[in-house]
Amino acid sequence: MQSQSEPCDVWEILPTDVPQLCEQFESLLLLDCRTEVEYREDHIEGAMLLPLQELSLRAAELDPWKERVVVVYCRSGRRSLIVTQYLVETGFQCVRSVAGGIEAWRDAKVTNTPC
Repeated sequence: MQSQSEPCDVWEILPTDVPQLCEQFESLLLLDCRTEVEYREDHIEGAMLLPLQELSLRAAELDPWKERVVVVYCRSGRRSLIVTQYLVETGFQCVRSVAGGIEAWRDAKVTNTPC
């Protein structure tokens, strides 16, 4: 297993790619950028909640992950792409957004894989 990531060449991944990334990387942050209400209704096991609206205020909490793999998801994929772009622009090495968000995760029937 790798403990650190290499720079990413793609920003968006499929929900079915997440379990493979969890296996490939020893340390991976699964980041939910939805609201707390949305998170409480349903979330992927092991995910950290950091709502998009709080990102600029709480970004320092993510600093330990700057050189590791971060996988971001939201409801449909729109907010997670915004967060992904922001993190890459602020120096994060490997950030990926889950295409289609948690809706696509459910549709793909991905097993809840804690990272």
